[in-house]
Amino acid sequence: MSNTRPDPKRWWALALLCAAQFIVILDTSIIGVALPSIQQALGIAQGDLQWVFNAYVIAFGGLLLLGGRLSDLFGQRRIFMAGFAILTGASLLAGMAPDDTTLLAGRALQGLGAALIAPSALTALMMLFTDPRELSKALGFWGASAAAGGTAGVFLGGVITEWLSWRWTFLINVPMGVAVLLLAPMLLQRGARRQGSVDIAGALSVTGAVVAAVSAIVGAEQVGWGSARTLGLLSVAAMLLVAFVLIQRSVRAPLVPLRIFRAPNLTAGNLVMALLAAAWIPLWFFLNLYLQQVLGLSAFKGGLALLPMTLAIMALMMAVTARVVNRFGFKPTLVAGLLLLVGSLVLLAQAPAAGSFVAHVLPASLIAALGMSLAYIPATMAAMSGAAPEEMGLASGLVNTSYQVGSALGLAAMVAVSGAWTASAGGTGPEALTAGFHAGFVGAAAFAALAALLTLAWLRAPRGAPAAEAPVVPMG
Repeated sequence: MSNTRPDPKRWWALALLCAAQFIVILDTSIIGVALPSIQQALGIAQGDLQWVFNAYVIAFGGLLLLGGRLSDLFGQRRIFMAGFAILTGASLLAGMAPDDTTLLAGRALQGLGAALIAPSALTALMMLFTDPRELSKALGFWGASAAAGGTAGVFLGGVITEWLSWRWTFLINVPMGVAVLLLAPMLLQRGARRQGSVDIAGALSVTGAVVAAVSAIVGAEQVGWGSARTLGLLSVAAMLLVAFVLIQRSVRAPLVPLRIFRAPNLTAGNLVMALLAAAWIPLWFFLNLYLQQVLGLSAFKGGLALLPMTLAIMALMMAVTARVVNRFGFKPTLVAGLLLLVGSLVLLAQAPAAGSFVAHVLPASLIAALGMSLAYIPATMAAMSGAAPEEMGLASGLVNTSYQVGSALGLAAMVAVSGAWTASAGGTGPEALTAGFHAGFVGAAAFAALAALLTLAWLRAPRGAPAAEAPVVPMG
């Protein structure tokens, strides 16, 4: 931390940085309600629909560590603005896409922009606020902006899709991105350039491993788990992961110095975070589809139906979670949250094809909100608690990456499972779709249960900072 005098514009700068965080999370959540409309307009197959989500999170998660490294080398403001320039252009491309290929390319470029924005914005925040009390307050606003982005995305996605067009779920970024690009030079510190190299090989190998693994899981539904294509892609993923480790051991400036994994809790905490994402994102994805494709709600009403869950998460994370963690400790709170998430997914797996929002969706979604709000911050604390002070930035990048990669792999696996159950149940009618969604909910519950077991068996209670001071992971 710098000992220089605080920047007099720091609170205005914080507002801009929180707006950036809001937009990054908005881009994850706003398309959920629009997915059926996108599918119909562009003729995307049910099994391929997840790529509209995964194209973003794979690029985002796979390139986050590279974005952080570039921010360190070239200055956070330069990388922040470069990220927004890419995000704005990519949003225009996706919004005007004539086919699914162009749309997926735009989504991947949006993920690249977000991967530059998120770490550079957090670095800028940490440099602006040198007083611990101010930093804690600033991080609270930062976390609230992530929850607000998720909430607004769900609601705005429904409103925009219903009254304008699904295309505006992407085009809405264009005026916001232009505004950020105009304000950033006036409010953000330039940041010093440093000497050093960029581990491009490391970034490409780890991103390639994720893409190959997700592609194998997605395609397994159609070609089989024992097919040459599936086994070949899984082999490529494994080889690229081994290559990544070897590269990190041999280069002078690795993307991820392997010594950091010696930190207590860091490895286990990142696994828990990945499993939490692997449970949460399929819940959100299948619940969107159940509301519209089975219960027959419009995009607008589907967005409204998810609003109580997202508003509850936002309120609970801001007002309740830190108090519960301070009272009972991070480990019991994390386990309780994960078990509540398991319970909510099991309830959703009982929702019938002739179900109703009030009886079958609202109670389960509110339990899910409570579970996620109790699990999310403690999981972040767990992954950060063992890192040395000089490695906190890297640890933050790792936990962000774990969440995004867990999202992509968990969703890919559950879409494959859901598709297989839907096919075995007879096709695409409401009963068959419901059977497939039930399988997805049960599989997601298994991820959350595994995370709870891992927490009980492996994690140790951390000492040190309260929950409010833990860096916050973007939540999709």
